[in-house]
Amino acid sequence: MTSSSGASRRQVLAVAAAAATAPLLAGAPAEAKPKQPKTWDLTILGTSDTHGNVYNWDYYKDAEFDDSKQNDVGVAKLATLVNQIRAERKGRATLVLDAGDTIQGTPLATYYAKQEPITSTGETHPMARAMNILKYDAVTLGNHEFNYGLPLLATWIEQLGFPALAANALNAKTGKPAFLPYVIKEVKLGGHGAPKLCVGVLGLTNPGVAIWDKGNVEGRLVFADMVATAAKWVPEMRRRGADLVVISAHGGDSGTSSYGPELPNENPTALIAEQVPGIDAILFGHAHNEVPEKFVTNLTTGERVLTSEPSKWGQRLTRMDFTLTRDKGRWKVTAKSATTLNTNTVVEDPAVLAAVRGQHTKTVEYVNRVVAQSSVELSAAESRYKDTPILDFINHVQTEVVTEALAGGEYAGLPVLSIAAPFSRTAVFPQGDVRIRDVAGLYVYDNTLEAVVLTGAEVKAYLEYSAKYFVTLPAGAPVNPETISDPAVPDYNYDVFSGVDYDIDIAKPVGQRITRLVLAGTDTPVAADARFVVAVNNYRRSGGGNFPGIVKTQVYNAQQEIRQLLIDWAQAKGVIDPADFFVPNWKLVRDGVPVF
Repeated sequence: MTSSSGASRRQVLAVAAAAATAPLLAGAPAEAKPKQPKTWDLTILGTSDTHGNVYNWDYYKDAEFDDSKQNDVGVAKLATLVNQIRAERKGRATLVLDAGDTIQGTPLATYYAKQEPITSTGETHPMARAMNILKYDAVTLGNHEFNYGLPLLATWIEQLGFPALAANALNAKTGKPAFLPYVIKEVKLGGHGAPKLCVGVLGLTNPGVAIWDKGNVEGRLVFADMVATAAKWVPEMRRRGADLVVISAHGGDSGTSSYGPELPNENPTALIAEQVPGIDAILFGHAHNEVPEKFVTNLTTGERVLTSEPSKWGQRLTRMDFTLTRDKGRWKVTAKSATTLNTNTVVEDPAVLAAVRGQHTKTVEYVNRVVAQSSVELSAAESRYKDTPILDFINHVQTEVVTEALAGGEYAGLPVLSIAAPFSRTAVFPQGDVRIRDVAGLYVYDNTLEAVVLTGAEVKAYLEYSAKYFVTLPAGAPVNPETISDPAVPDYNYDVFSGVDYDIDIAKPVGQRITRLVLAGTDTPVAADARFVVAVNNYRRSGGGNFPGIVKTQVYNAQQEIRQLLIDWAQAKGVIDPADFFVPNWKLVRDGVPVF
């Protein structure tokens, strides 16, 4: 009994153990886990619109850069983030791209284009020195790369240790690309025996160059539509073995242009993603916005294209991450994402600082030279909505230069007007010493001075167009200087005139705001057929901002940089005194009553 009972209990336990490991359904085979495909990853880092910033330095204030959001700037900061990510990935595939606007924007960049140009000294441009330390894989040409002429651009490109791309910049005579359209980078995805991936990078520059730098490119280069150019080259890159296609585009994603319809779209990034099949991602710039991650669905394939824009000046670094699998010898992207990293979280890379230290020091010494004494402090803080002496300083110098140049000639008898825009809200000429950096801070662009002839009717139409800068504020409504302008219109697209007196009625609709326009110092209305010489910068005269009537043959164009003319005038006079040039000639009104 005892023996039999023990055997029975062992049998029960054995059955229970078997049941615990058996399938739920009798006779069903055990399920094998599906084999997961092997994955690899790729990281692409992107910068854009660095605009000559290497050090985290504000040359206009002669101090470390800072703003209200505590942003930092410069390639040296970007380098630290790039090096951290490369170290984190431990040799796995990491590419570094730039989407353009590199060699213009700071006194450092201007110095090596104008004061000691690399075309004559043979010195390596500071942005080539800095970017070569980073070991970029490719840079796209932005519109500002053309500011200093094609010889300087060619010299800078020769100094780079990586390719410069611009597929839609074409030789005007042959119609063929004037620069390298694309590169295909073969990368190892990490680990011994890992397969290789071919990454195609297509560069697209901005068609607006044809307007903004007409004097440098007319008759030499033409600029094709960015969407059409992508549609041409993306299939070609795929045929030539690109497994992954990335576009580095110097154009925003708004789908709109600051100029008229005569040129291809200025900001077509989203349109490229929608209309051109075969693109995996787009790094873009030009608009100076921070777009960490934005997906755009391609209308043909339904695939989602990853896009990202890393702000400006080196304030952000875009990081794009891709997960890939390989099936039957072909690569497939299974996941992709992007983010932007803030450069204010890291210190500057010492290797980049060392490479550019001598040039940085020379620039700091240059911009701190005293050029004149100012009798009083002059500020640009209110120049957008009040007639201020500091903006009149620009108009006075421009008027004087053009008047002297035209003396004794065909146009000597015509009144000379002048146009200036409030480029900076923070520019100040302190009482006492005025330095080059103070003048450069007022006139931050490398524009040259030109002049054309306008009729009275054209002057009024120009002023009406400029007056769209202001929001409509009915009489009696509260006025806040911080919100008085339309956020869609940048400050540099608001122009003020000297040489005529006028009122802008911001209670009236756009197009009906110039309620008084008279000859300077009189009550005599400007006649529609009156003729004036108008001093204007080359950007505006070439069509920048799409102002009416200004794109005409110049009656003056000596290729003189306006910023240098301001410096020269101040040095020659020795004293900057508003009594020599300030003539209040315009004001904002509502129903004839001054707003300020």
